[in-house]
Amino acid sequence: MSNVKLAVIYYSMTGTNYQLAKWAEEGAKEIGAEVKVLKVPELAPQEVIDQNPAWKAHIEATKDVPEVKLEDLEWADAIIFSVPSRFGNMPSQMKQFLDTTGGLWFNGKLVNKVVSAMASAQNPNGGQEATILSLYTSMYHWGAIVAAPGFTDQSAFTAGGNPYGTSVTIDQNGKMIEDVKEAVKHQAKRTVTVANWVKTANQKEPVRS
Repeated sequence: MSNVKLAVIYYSMTGTNYQLAKWAEEGAKEIGAEVKVLKVPELAPQEVIDQNPAWKAHIEATKDVPEVKLEDLEWADAIIFSVPSRFGNMPSQMKQFLDTTGGLWFNGKLVNKVVSAMASAQNPNGGQEATILSLYTSMYHWGAIVAAPGFTDQSAFTAGGNPYGTSVTIDQNGKMIEDVKEAVKHQAKRTVTVANWVKTANQKEPVRS
């Protein structure tokens, strides 16, 4: 898998989705992928962030994480997104970034990218599945290939059994309730594996009749 390039693109207020992104990086690197962990730009005004100590602390702690650029999407063979749920949808920060990809889409630069997604919310039915599916809707327009984890590994059941992508519930102290680390790593490995199949097939000589 050493020829597969994976971009893990996340948005995180207080660190949950950053941690999911780092676990995805760990899993992908275990099977030899080249990985970039990238954050989408923050849109909230600084005065709002300053009123939330956990939010402010996380932004300071991750100040050296590079922001995603459109060229990172071109670079990647596979992309994993990780976001908190916002009323069953992706946060505006991620949506704003996706809305800038029109030029790449128009020129066919996003076709056959292998994609997968993860999400978090503050209760078990807080919109995690809908959030992941909302991300996948954009991916279908790209012509991307969705590599959902399904129930391809026992870790999915330990993590709560979301077949669309690993999701997690956050308690009032900001801690993850479910044990999702192995599910995230499996999802990353599966995404990289599928990307390797696609990339290998694209590199073969065309069949001649």
